[in-house]
This record gives sequence, structure tokens and C-alpha cells, in this order.
Amino acid sequence: MGTEHTDICALSALELTEAYRRGNLSPVEATDAVLAATDRLEAHLTAFRIVDHDGARAAATAATERYRSGTTLGPLDGVPISIKDIFLTAAHPTLRGSRLLADADPEPTDDAPVTAAALAAGCVPVGKTTTCEFAWKGVTDSPLTGITRNPYDPDLTPGGSSGGSASAVAAGIGPLSIGTDGGGSVRIPAAFTGTVALKPTYGVVPMFPSSPFGTLAHAGPMTRTVPDAAALMDQLIRPDVRDWSAVPPSATTPEAGGYLAAALDGTLGEHPLRGMRIAYSPDLGFGRNHPEVAREVDAAVGALADLGADVDRVDLALDDPVDAFHALWFAGAAAVLAPFGPDALDRVDPSLRAALERHGGYTAQDYLDAVAVRMALGVRLGRVHLDYDVLVTPTTPIPAFPAGADVPPGWSSPDWTSWTPYTYIFNMTQQPALSVPCGVTDAGLPVGVQLVGARFADRLVIRTGAALHARIGDRTPRPRIHACAEAVR
Repeated sequence: MGTEHTDICALSALELTEAYRRGNLSPVEATDAVLAATDRLEAHLTAFRIVDHDGARAAATAATERYRSGTTLGPLDGVPISIKDIFLTAAHPTLRGSRLLADADPEPTDDAPVTAAALAAGCVPVGKTTTCEFAWKGVTDSPLTGITRNPYDPDLTPGGSSGGSASAVAAGIGPLSIGTDGGGSVRIPAAFTGTVALKPTYGVVPMFPSSPFGTLAHAGPMTRTVPDAAALMDQLIRPDVRDWSAVPPSATTPEAGGYLAAALDGTLGEHPLRGMRIAYSPDLGFGRNHPEVAREVDAAVGALADLGADVDRVDLALDDPVDAFHALWFAGAAAVLAPFGPDALDRVDPSLRAALERHGGYTAQDYLDAVAVRMALGVRLGRVHLDYDVLVTPTTPIPAFPAGADVPPGWSSPDWTSWTPYTYIFNMTQQPALSVPCGVTDAGLPVGVQLVGARFADRLVIRTGAALHARIGDRTPRPRIHACAEAVR
């Protein structure tokens, strides 16, 4: 016992539970450290909508007793976790970043499947993290909670819409979080904050209630290491009958083992990726990258080759499916607001109102045409995986930009999709996509590399990401706003 709070906050989830098992640390001590970090750093980050000190300490006390009695619930028992304020929680109302819901003063409800799974695993819920209103865009600010900021530079955005989760994890405020991803919402903030995030194959993690963004929306882990993401995935795939579209856990976890086993397999030996076939597409045929992002992703691809993979640079020559994505996305956004009455647009994020004015009025035929584009895209990318195990791209083509804006200064388009072309495409195809930090720009801002697999090849993506992160993880230093920093400037 007696580990310093700041040292505790630097530990991964699996390092925490190993310390619990050895008796070197208790869940109460770890939770106290995380709560202290929240109290110290939250004013700089606005990562949380609510922090539940009493609930977290009660859960940590119960976990500590389980370790004492030898009745632990699994590999993540007693680990502090945060949950994006999109998911239902029985302990606290879910406000989804919106004053529309806050003004309605909703009652707490049943736990969402991911919340229930985290609690069943013994995780200690610290609080609910911030999101933009109804998780509609790729940054995190809202009329309800204000602007969420990046631990690497609080003048910059952490991305979104799961920016609160990414900001908390990057700053050492708990090693685990759960976010949603309908167009890049776990992967964008992972790239901007030097963290790890997985968008699993659609249906692998049960969702309830169904997202208004339909089958674009996924739930996934946000962590600092790939093994932690894998360990959390092993818990999140617990079946839940409330999601009629969910697939059985066996779809991605055959008898060979679960996600954590795949991650650990990726860290064995000098060339753990020997024989793997990797396609590297720097731009998918329609993107354009900041040169320092391109440099770091190129270096990461070189590391994949050093790990034994056979890497080909490919020209996919895809057309940007953004118009089809917009039809699917903004039809969902309009549906979100419909129950709140005809004046709802006057009471939401002004940029959401402006976006719906730009992208409103879609017809049923428009929607069906977008679905046809989506289906063709799925076939096209499915064929890529006949020849290659993993497709690699940058996660985002640019690093983080100033907070409080939907797009970088002077950008050519007001749409958030215009600066993140490599994320929403894989929501349309429902493929698993993992963002791993791969270095920093000259200004010290994180860069992410995206690893994409065929549908249901989630464990393969995890194995590849674990190998890569074990090799190059030290290229991304800790942010300056962190629980381990002596002073926060």
C-alpha cells in the first residue's frame, strides 16, 4: 500500500488489477486517486457532465472487499471507468449534452447494455463524460456543458463526440471509458488525444435504446492501451436481449479466445505480424493529409513491416461517400429533435440548427439512394479484404484544432465531416476500426493511425494494434495536463 496518487493514475487497467491481486494497491486507493485527479483537472478540461464521488467510493469499497475475500468478478474488477452521457444509467439521468433534456428533468432509467456490462465486470463508475448535443458532430462542445478541452493543449479540441471520455482517459482520470461512434466519435478524439479507441463491427456490442442514427452507431472502448481496450471488449460483448440486431459473442470470439488473448498474442516475439497482409491507403482516394500527419502514419506503417507484416501501398480510388452519409446522418439528427416540438431548433446548438438547414429536407428516395451507396461501398471494401487482412489509413488527416469550433479556422466547409474523411466511411460499412497513437506533430500534438478489418475480424484488428502500439507507443508522450503533472499550466 502507499502508492502515490499520481503514480496510480499512470497505471493501465490491467496494471491496476495486477496490483490489487498482489495486495500492493486497493480499488479504494485507486478510486480516491482518480477522484482527486478529477477535482484537480476538471476545471481545465470539462471532461465530465457529472462526477459521482459517493457512488464511486461505494463501488470501490465493494470491489476491495471482493479482493480480500477472493471473490473477484474478473480482470477489470475495481477499475475506475467513465461512461459517455449518451448511454442510459440507472444512477443518473442521461442528458446527451442537451438543454432540451435537462429542461425536461428526466428520471434515471435502466442501465444501457454497456453500463450493465461494466457494472457486472466490477468496474467503478466515476461519472458521465461530456458530449456535443446528441453526439451529432466531431468535436465536443454543447449548450449544456460548454467546451471540452484537450489535455495536450486546452486551447484545442479533443475531438468528438466522445471528447469528454478521451480527455479524461488521456489526462489519467481513469484508464477506461465507453463512448459511441456514429461517424468517428471514438476514433477522432483518440487521434487528437493520443489514446486508443475501437469501433467494433456493428452489432458486436449491444446497444439500447437504438440510436436515432440507426446502424451507423456503434459503442466501443476508449483506453490508453490496446490490451485494456481488449479486456473491456471482452466484458462489453455480453449478450443483451434488448438489442434485436446484436450478434452473438461467438461472431468475433471463436474458441481460440477473446479479445484480450488476441491483444496479448500481438505482443509475443520479435515479428508477431509475420505473414499478415496489410494494405496502406494514405487517402482512400479522396482525402488530403497534413504533412506531419502523413509523416507519422508513414512511420507507423514502416513499423508494421518491421513487425513482420507484408505491406502494400494501395490506391483504392474511392469516391467520397459524404453526400450519402449526410443523408443518413442528418435524417437521424432531425428525428432526434422531432419529439421536442416545432421550436426545438431554436433551443439547440446553433451549429446543429445551421447544419440541419444545410442538410434538411431529405426524401425517402434520398435515403434509399444513400443506402444503395452504402451497400456498394460495403461490397467494394469487402473485396479489399479478399487480398488483405488489415487496411491502414490515418485516423484523421489533421491534428487537433482550436476548441469551440466545428472546423479549423479558415476551413473550406462548415461541415465536420469535411475534416475527418477516413472515419465515417467505416460506419457506413460497419467494419471494425481501431485508432492507435503513432507519434506527434512538430508542435507535439498526437497523430492516430487507423487499422480496419473485414466485418467481424475485430480480434485481428486488436492483435495488429497491440503489436503496433507495443512497438511505437513511446512516440506519443503524456499530455501536459495530467494527473501525474506536478503543476497544471
